[in-house]
Amino acid sequence: MIKHSQITQQELMRRLRHREIMAAGNTSSHIYGRLDCVFGKRMNKGNRIFFKSFQQAIDQGFRPCGHCLKDHYRHYKNNH
Repeated sequence: MIKHSQITQQELMRRLRHREIMAAGNTSSHIYGRLDCVFGKRMNKGNRIFFKSFQQAIDQGFRPCGHCLKDHYRHYKNNH
């Protein structure tokens, strides 16, 4: 996990290019989603955290976004 507030823009872009970051989460709501999610893009930078994978987000106790990860969210909702 990488906090957005603790990474430079240059380092963020490098990690994105190398596919070291595949998802973003909100530390307040514990919701993760795709990097291109409309709701995720509006998130406060201080609350944003980046993950290497969806699985890493799940392992950290985050749930999927109901907007950009509808199928993942339905599965989560049916099993919790």
